[in-house]
Amino acid sequence: MNPSKNLRQSRILQIIKQNNIETQEELVVALKKFNMDVTQATVSRDIKELGILKVATGHGKQKYVPMSQSGEGASGRFMTIFIEAVISVECTDSFVIIKTLPGMAQAAAASLDSMHLEQIIGSIAGDDTIFAATRSDQDAIQLKAILLSISNIHTIQDN
Repeated sequence: MNPSKNLRQSRILQIIKQNNIETQEELVVALKKFNMDVTQATVSRDIKELGILKVATGHGKQKYVPMSQSGEGASGRFMTIFIEAVISVECTDSFVIIKTLPGMAQAAAASLDSMHLEQIIGSIAGDDTIFAATRSDQDAIQLKAILLSISNIHTIQDN
């Protein structure tokens, strides 16, 4: 069956909420159990559109999780702004420092706020830098990994 986009995306969200899905291929297999014949490329596009993140679960494993959001949230324009604006992400202690293109920190911070990431307890943006505070060093490391996966950039130095 070739499902509608809305039905397919709803099923994807249901599957990742109820299962530890580590790869797009696992998600394709899970969708087939619901008689949804989709390709990995389609699943990849859906993951981006839905703002689904891959997070570390510990012990070297990862899983897909839906990004909690309200309103327009991190979808669409906000996500595009964040992806285009961010040039580096670093962490030190319980802080994550996000460097952006000049003049883009405020817009990227608005996008970051719209993501409602549980690791962030507050953020401040200047012209080209955002400081995001977390509760712990571990939250900072996890937030850095999430932001790097969203922005598709790599840091020079991993902390």
